[in-house]
Amino acid sequence: MELIELKNIYKTYNIGEIDVEVLKGITIQIKAGELVALMGASGSGKSTLMNILGCLDRPTSGEYLLDGQNVGKISSDERAFIRNKKMGFVFQSFNLLPRASAVENVAMPLTYTTDSISDGKAKKRAIEMLSRVGLQDRLDHEPSKLSGGQQQRVAIARALINSPPVLFADEPTGNLDSNTSTEVLEMFRQLNRQDKITIVLVTHDAAVAKYADRIIRINDGVIVNEVPCQNESGFSTPVDSMQINEDV
Repeated sequence: MELIELKNIYKTYNIGEIDVEVLKGITIQIKAGELVALMGASGSGKSTLMNILGCLDRPTSGEYLLDGQNVGKISSDERAFIRNKKMGFVFQSFNLLPRASAVENVAMPLTYTTDSISDGKAKKRAIEMLSRVGLQDRLDHEPSKLSGGQQQRVAIARALINSPPVLFADEPTGNLDSNTSTEVLEMFRQLNRQDKITIVLVTHDAAVAKYADRIIRINDGVIVNEVPCQNESGFSTPVDSMQINEDV
């Protein structure tokens, strides 16, 4: 089943009197439960494409179907609702509230949901998510008291708090060292395998892209190729283990 389907997507920005065409007829399909890497150099159009996939922006033309719904031309409020209910986001810079604890950061998306949930239930859910990523001993720590890897795991827990069917990770290892990057990428792989979460990794790095099932390469606003990625042998962490070294 296709969870995400883009049909002939164009995106043009108006800069003064100049039209800059960033995406030029993108057509891709991503199946439910797939782990896909969207790979391209800086300026290739991958960030613009990620913004459209994540309902952060709208295409100039073309059709975007998400779980069968045409979301390419819906209103800003409708896009916000879909982001909250169906999507999780992990960014390179973590985007954590500096004066909030790990639990408070993770619970934050629940304050924007249309579902009625008490503070107690929100906290319990946040603790469950932090325990899931191995941070049960860091619940009350603010970001400044956490390592880069721990901050990114808080961000992952926050992205999972609403149980979204799809997770977008935009250069998620850009601020991490190589060992910590491996731990985080293996966590994405485990979440994909265990929970069947559809994950889109946006990256310029081939070492990150190899963790995906399929690599979609974009250059100058067009898809240049799509290739399957054989990666099972590259994993050192068992798929049935979600515990990550707490020193990370």
